[in-house]
Parts: sequence; C-alpha cells; structure tokens
Amino acid sequence: MTLSTLTQHEAATRSDLLEVQRYDIAVDMTGLLEGEIFSSVSTITFTCSQPGATTFVDVAMDVARATLNGEEVDVSQAADGRLPLPALAADNVLVVEASTTNTGTGEGILRTVDPTDKLVYVWTSLEPDEARRVWACFDQPDLKAPHRFVVTAPSSWLVTSNGAPESIEDAEGSDARVWTYPDTPRLSTYVVVVNAGPFHEVRRQHDGYDLGFYCRQSLVPILERDLDELVTLTRQGLAFFGEQFGYPFPQERYDQVFVPNLGGAMENWGCVTYGDGQLFRTPPTHAQRSVRAEFVFHEMAHMWFGDLVTMQWWDDLWLNEAFASWAANWGMAGASEFTDQWATFLAVSKRTAYEMDMSPARHPIRSDVADVSSAMANFDAITYVKGQSVLHQLVAYIGEEAFVAGLRDYFSRYAFSNTRLDDLMDCYSRASGRDLSAWTSAWLDEAGTDVISLDGDELVVETTNGDAPRPHNLDIAVFDTSGDELVAVGRSSHEVTGPRTPVELPAGDLRLVNAGDYTFAAVKPDAVSLEQMLSRIDQLVDPLDRALVAATAGQLLLLGHAAPRDVAAALTRALASETSPALIEPFLAQALVVADRWAPAAESPDLLRGLADAVLGLVELPDAQQAALRTLAASASTDEHWKVLEAAADRATDLDLAWRMTTRRSELGDYDDDRVRRLLESDPDPDAGMRRLAVLAARPDVEAKEEVWRAFFVDYSVPASRETLVLGSTFWRPGQAELLAPFTHRYLDELHTLKGGLLNQGLTIRAMYPLGAGDASFLAAAEKAVEDTNLSSYARNQLGANSFVLRRILQARQL
Repeated sequence: MTLSTLTQHEAATRSDLLEVQRYDIAVDMTGLLEGEIFSSVSTITFTCSQPGATTFVDVAMDVARATLNGEEVDVSQAADGRLPLPALAADNVLVVEASTTNTGTGEGILRTVDPTDKLVYVWTSLEPDEARRVWACFDQPDLKAPHRFVVTAPSSWLVTSNGAPESIEDAEGSDARVWTYPDTPRLSTYVVVVNAGPFHEVRRQHDGYDLGFYCRQSLVPILERDLDELVTLTRQGLAFFGEQFGYPFPQERYDQVFVPNLGGAMENWGCVTYGDGQLFRTPPTHAQRSVRAEFVFHEMAHMWFGDLVTMQWWDDLWLNEAFASWAANWGMAGASEFTDQWATFLAVSKRTAYEMDMSPARHPIRSDVADVSSAMANFDAITYVKGQSVLHQLVAYIGEEAFVAGLRDYFSRYAFSNTRLDDLMDCYSRASGRDLSAWTSAWLDEAGTDVISLDGDELVVETTNGDAPRPHNLDIAVFDTSGDELVAVGRSSHEVTGPRTPVELPAGDLRLVNAGDYTFAAVKPDAVSLEQMLSRIDQLVDPLDRALVAATAGQLLLLGHAAPRDVAAALTRALASETSPALIEPFLAQALVVADRWAPAAESPDLLRGLADAVLGLVELPDAQQAALRTLAASASTDEHWKVLEAAADRATDLDLAWRMTTRRSELGDYDDDRVRRLLESDPDPDAGMRRLAVLAARPDVEAKEEVWRAFFVDYSVPASRETLVLGSTFWRPGQAELLAPFTHRYLDELHTLKGGLLNQGLTIRAMYPLGAGDASFLAAAEKAVEDTNLSSYARNQLGANSFVLRRILQARQL
C-alpha cells in the first residue's frame, strides 16, 4: 500500500479544525495466534470548529465499514492511508472498522514466532505515524486525547497497554479473553501501545509504584538473572526524575516489555518496549550494563519530555530525543552506580555526532520539516548525540540550578499539552535571567562543528561555514610535564564569544581544551600538547580527561591530522594501565576499530597483534576480563593469544567466547562446519542463528557471504538488535576488500527496496554500509547516490555521513 505522508500544512489545518475528545479502540488479536490478521474498531469522538468542513482520518488498513454520526461513509474512497470524511458537524462520532495482514514487516506492528518453542508474540510501535496501520486515528502529535482500549486476545496470552487493566474476562464463544483498560491521560497517537503474547511477567512493588517486567518464555532465565538490576535502575530513575522535575510520574503502573525483533526501544506511556537484545544472553559486561541502563533512563525520561509534554510538530523532534539522551546520562551519573557516565558518553557516543556533523550530511539540529517522512531523515546522531551535547552546553551556560528550575516550570506549565521550542527556551530564560535567543539560533539553526585551538594566550574558534562562532562555555586544564608524572597546575572556565578570546593560563606544556567536555566542538591541540597527551594519556587522573584525549585523537583522524598508527599506539598505551570500568571497553573498542578499519592493510596485522598483546595484561583483572577476552578473540594473531583464549573458553560457563573465537578463526580461513554445528546445537539462545551468521559473515568465501546477504536483504531474517550492527561490521572485513567489492555496489541497489519499519530499516542501512571495506569506486558511487531522490531521506542522510567517514579512512591510510 502506497501511503501519503502528512505535511505540516495539512497537520496545522486539521489541528485548527478539530479537537479530539477521546478514542475508544476495540482490538481483536485472535487472528494472530495462527495467522496474520489484526482487526480494530476505532471510535473517535471529536468536535469541529467549522461545521460543514471536511477532512480525512488516517487509516492504512483494509477498511470494512465506517460511519460518521450514524451515517455510512463511502469506504471505497479510502486510498493512500486516508479515508475522506463528509461534512462534519460541530460534535462528531466516527466509527471505523478495519483490518490488516501486514503484521510481519514491523511497520507499526510485528508478529514474531519464537524459533525455539513456536510461541507467538506481538508488539506495536507507532512512532511517527504508524498508529494508522493498526487503527483509524488523526495521526499527528498535537491532537492529543485519552485512549481507551478493549483487547480481545487468545486466552493463553497476556496483554500490556499504557496502564493496568480494569478487567480481564473470558470472551463468549471463543478461546479468548477480553482485556479492558481505563482511559489513558491525554496522549499523542504515537505513544499508546498494545502488546500481546504468552509473556513471562514479574511484578514488584516499590516506592508507591507497581513495576512490571515482561519477556518471552525462552528468555525467562535471562530476565530473572538481571531482574534485581532492572528493578534498581527503574526505582532510581523514577525517584531521580520525579524529584528533579518537580513532577512525579503520575500513575502507579510502569511496565517494561522486552520483545523480539525490535531495533531499539519505544517510550510508550507507562509501558516501554525494548528489543530483547537488551536481555544479554551472556552475563553482560560493564559496558553492556551501562548501555542497558541508558536505555532504561532514556525511555523513562520520555515519560516527561515527549509524553507528558509533546512537541507540536516534528521539526522539534530533536527536543524529544536530545533531552531524553541528556537526561539519561545526567540521571545515571547522579542516581546510579554509573557515576562516570559522562566519560563513557564522550568515549562511546560523541564520536558518531562529530562524524555526521563534519560530513556533507550535516544539518541543523532544528530545521523546517515539511512532512513526516522528512522528519524521519533526522533520526540520527545529530538529533540524539549532538542535541544532548548542546543541552549539556546549555547547562554549563546558565548553570544546573537554573536549568532544573526551567524544566520544573516547563513541566508544570505544559503538562499533557503541546509546545514549541520557544516555550522551553522561555522557561530557561526566566529561570536564568539571560536572553537566550542568540544562543538558541547559533546552536540550533547552524550546522557544522566548530574547531577550537589555543594560539598562545588566545582561544581560536574556526567555523565550518564561515559564520560567526557559537558561544562556548568551556574549561581548560593545564599540566606540568617536566617530571616523570603529570602535575595538574590549573583548571579554569572560559566563555568564548568570538573568533579569538584572550585567556590567562598557568605555565604548562600540556593544555587540555574542553576539559570536562562541556561543549560540542572539535579540538586541535598545539603540537606539544598533542605529543604529551598521546604519550601520557595513562597519567591523567580524571577518567573524563582520559576520555577527552581518546576522543580528541578520534577527531584528529576525521580532520586528517593524525595517523591511525599513532592513535592506535596511544590507545594501546592507555589500556596498559586503565582501571575505570567506564573506559576499559570504550578504549578497547576504539583501539580495535582504528587498528582494524582505519589502518592501512600493510599495518593492520601488526597493530592488531600489538593490541592483542596489550589485552593479555587485562585478562586477569576482574573488571576487565570479559571485555578483554572479547577483544582478544577479535584480534588474536599468535599461538600465545589462542592459548589464553582456549584456556578461558574451557573455564567459561557460556558459549559466547567460543562463538567469538570461531568467528575469528573463520575470518583467518579456518572455518569448521562441524564446530559451528556443535555450537548451534548446544546454544539455548533463541537467536543463536545470528551467531552462526556471524561466523559465515567473517569467512572469506563468496557462498558464505551470499547466505548472510540473503538473510539481510531477501529473507529479512536478521533479528533487529544491537547485534545487527556487529554482524554488519563482521561481514565487511577490510582485509577481504577484493572479495567484497561486488557486494559494496549491491548494497546501494538494495537501499531502493528495503522493507520494515523505521527502526529496523535504519539498523540495516547503518549495519551494512561497507565502512572500511569500500574502495574509491564504491565511494564515488555512494556519494552520487546521496543525490538520488528515489532513495528515502534517511538512507541518503546515512549514506552521506558514512561516505564522509569512509573517505577519511581512505585518506588516513595514506598518512
């Protein structure tokens, strides 16, 4: 079905015309137990400010019948996801009966059969305008209304929605139950939800909240293993945000549902869904636990920013995602065990925003969004990562006290309504006493990354577009390097307001610009500072300072001012003595990427061997052991490396390390089909087939590559999770460039026919870009494809950003 995309003009016109009083939605999921049919009857009660006017209701389904105020509506006119309505009265009741069999692609709804026990699970995920695929509605964020759901589902299933059910009764004449839910608060259409299946359910009562946790039956041991941690994180987040925002989460029930094949998570009011890849099949490392905690805090922050108060239109989408991302890091650092989360954010996430913001794909954080499809092009690192970095800079600019006061004013003033950016900035201005109009324009309306350096006693800011520099509040840390150990001699704060700003600094050869990482800017150190920071990164006491050096080295790769061998050496040196769990895995990951993907083919094996040698020193450290062994499995190059891995695999109680070793052996030409079969037979993970695919993906063999390719682009059988990205990078081995050359061009062709919802398509586009394996010929074709308007805006956006990085990789290999 070809669907129209709602334009901003259409949305504004309809918003001026209509006010929705309520949705009463009856859902029938019994057809999904053994088939593909999902049915709904949507009753919409609304008023019209201009009686006699006409409009349309969104419904991307097969419409069986519709009535408006008791009169039949001609459903044959339904087309492109819209049903035209006849002349409206002042008060209206619209009833639309519809069904769909499009339940296998993840577009609004996904039906999944667990391969281990054949049980069926169903979830809905409705952002941005996918609600129309499951029931009729006015599918735009500023037509909020209470939703009341009545769900008929097979009797063996549990149903979750936005609150606790009022009643659960047996259905008459069928093996089904009817779940009736009370009215939700006034919510936008994209944050309501209905999930169903034979879920395992656990409930905990804490601090006045009824906390629910759900997973499929095959993952019960995993959820039970991590339950205490998930409960603790949920309690910490609800308490922290409720206090800081001056507005406790206003309902007792808070559910978190781990569902199969969801590429990310969704902030449904009171009922968050996560892809169940977040239930790590192997006991998770510190970094994996940190990622999951960030998901929990991020989606929870949306309860306030996005759900309670919602942007009027998608041009302020960044507000939703950037705020939730910033609040997640803020909350984790302030309320959880992950106290070094800002160092982790800098070491792990911020690089992705610099890569995109330095590339031709850069765009302002805030921009005009003509229609919904255009909005989705901006679901990227600039929205999430640069956006939250800019909010972090705003905290530095006005102070945390004023920032929090502004938020409290905002939530109190606009609860359950819609806002624009100006509403939020007005709250901040009142709280801080500062006019923020120029700050807002400079940071949100201009694309590109400023580059900051020290020229003697002046801070110099270079812009990418020739505009005046943004205002930056930043710190500079100075260290004396004359002895064997670094000595901190001063740390000072500076407000930068032009191209050159005088600063007074104490004497010292190592000067760290943007210490504390308060602003979003690339830093170009002076030659002496660069030499000292790379050679003495391990001597910096503050984890955030060490993260800053590693991040600066990554920026210099992008700027073409550092060679991969020098960056790899610095990271290997840092790892020799790194003790912070917040940084060990990020540094391991960055070192592996530089040695494997950025380095020239002639240098990569030696750099990987050097990294593996350094990792041997971490294998016996409890906080680093698991991550070290995983990195060793990806870089093993000598008999000593394999000896250590084999000994660890013999001691392991799970199969994760064995799979990783098998994948590395496959890459090196040692593929053993019997070994893979034995691992697959002994692995209880319902997604163990992904591990087999990874072994095939690494293999330098055309038939193996073809099987993985079919899984991605023909069968769509790759479950959506963070492991999708790992599978993609395993496929595109830089050392197999000649073998992979034909596949690189096929990737561009596949972008025209991708299926599935936004989250899952986005994962595939990012995962299967041949970063590190593409050559100059592919790069030229990819850069040309960025201009192909037949591709989705999102695909073109990602092509542009990744092609910029690939060009930098190819250039760095020449240094």
